[in-house]
Amino acid sequence: MSTDVAVTDRASPFERIAVNAILVVAVVYALYPVLWVISLAFSSGSEPELRAFPVPHNVSLDNFRIVTGWGDSARGWLFAKQLMNSLVVSLATAIMAVAIATPTAYALARHDFVGKRSGLRTLLLTQMFPGVASAVPLYLILDALHLLDTRTGLVLVYAATAVPFAIFQLRGAFLAIPVDLEEAAMVDGATRTQAFLKVALPAARPAIAVTALFAFMSAWNEFILAATLIGRESAFTLPVVLQSYVGEYNTSWGAFAAGAILVSVPVMALFYVAQRQLISGLTSGGVKG
Repeated sequence: MSTDVAVTDRASPFERIAVNAILVVAVVYALYPVLWVISLAFSSGSEPELRAFPVPHNVSLDNFRIVTGWGDSARGWLFAKQLMNSLVVSLATAIMAVAIATPTAYALARHDFVGKRSGLRTLLLTQMFPGVASAVPLYLILDALHLLDTRTGLVLVYAATAVPFAIFQLRGAFLAIPVDLEEAAMVDGATRTQAFLKVALPAARPAIAVTALFAFMSAWNEFILAATLIGRESAFTLPVVLQSYVGEYNTSWGAFAAGAILVSVPVMALFYVAQRQLISGLTSGGVKG
């Protein structure tokens, strides 16, 4: 019998009730804002109302019609283009971050070379500053390269911020993989590249999936750089579109809530599909190094 089970068996009824009560309160505390957003999105009114039970009085899909442009072909095509912008930028960011970080992390985990420690310190230093701190130089660089108001420019910016985190995440994963597996493959005739591709890479697949998901989420949810570097409405990503419902003098909270739900759906779907990879990938880098 494991220690956790033994402790649970020895717990008194009062302790079990207390633990369950605390868990229920924590779940309600975490879910209440989400239920409020859902209630506001499906309500016919647009003004938020603080209620003990966030249940819409008059269920309506009007807010979703406003966001998606349902019934208006021009507005509908614009929303579809903005949705595609978010998908393309986020997927390209995740692919680029993983493609650059994977061989880099493997080299940092398996090889010693001049400048390794200083390179790791430099990468760590870049994580101490938010991406918005470099908004002005990024704007000038993209302007000089004629990449403002383009998805390509946004992908390059997002990938530059995602790669350092991805390197540290994957380096820990490769350090957790026993070197003996690769050495055994090379004894059998495999080259270093083959050992990387056929042994280390499959073993690090959960961590790679987690890293790609985090890179996707960071690009999918990012607002400040997108609002700074993108000026055309047709090039907006969804977070920038959501901000348009919050005006200086008037705010369409119902449409904002409906848009927030639509923005959250793809991420929730990815979490559901990749939940097994997430569980194993989040713990795969838990070693020193």
